[in-house]
Amino acid sequence: MATEVGPGTTDPQDWLAGLGRSWWWALGFGVLTVVAGVVMLTWPEETARVVAIIIGLQLLVAGVVRFVTAFTHPEATGSRVLQVVLSLLSVLAGVLCLRHQLQTVGFLALIVGAYWLLAGILTLFVALAARGVPGRGLAVFLGAIGIIAGVVVLAYPVESAVALARLLGLWLLLLGLFEVVAAFLLRGAVRQGGGPRQ
Repeated sequence: MATEVGPGTTDPQDWLAGLGRSWWWALGFGVLTVVAGVVMLTWPEETARVVAIIIGLQLLVAGVVRFVTAFTHPEATGSRVLQVVLSLLSVLAGVLCLRHQLQTVGFLALIVGAYWLLAGILTLFVALAARGVPGRGLAVFLGAIGIIAGVVVLAYPVESAVALARLLGLWLLLLGLFEVVAAFLLRGAVRQGGGPRQ
């Protein structure tokens, strides 16, 4: 299977696989997630509508990133299917946040908490099943943290937009930083393996 992204790659599946293996792709997602987290931490007094828009957009981007990343997994494993399911869950959660901007803070916390819990479980499973993948240990850690964050949000729902913004902002900041680290781990693995610099 071709892994390079360029004019010579004609098959959509090969093109998506090459894009998903690019450390620039992972780095871009990490930086955008950090920015979203910083925005929410900088202006926590904004309304629930602003919180819903920021988190909704981040979930939509995460869904697209995870969908592309799914094509980097071998077809013989179930990891690809799980990654696609995870991307669909992310897009669904993002659409719900954007569609119901004027709902209560508790409603937004319920959506985000449920997504974090399911995403954490699937991420942990995929990371444990995919041996030899760069940053596997980091993915296991992120999955475990996602499960904990989901349980905390669902068990202790916040009552104000400010508290929700701070909680989500902190999570997005940490998630983005971990994604950036994973991107550089992927970059090192690509260079060490003698693959094309993407």
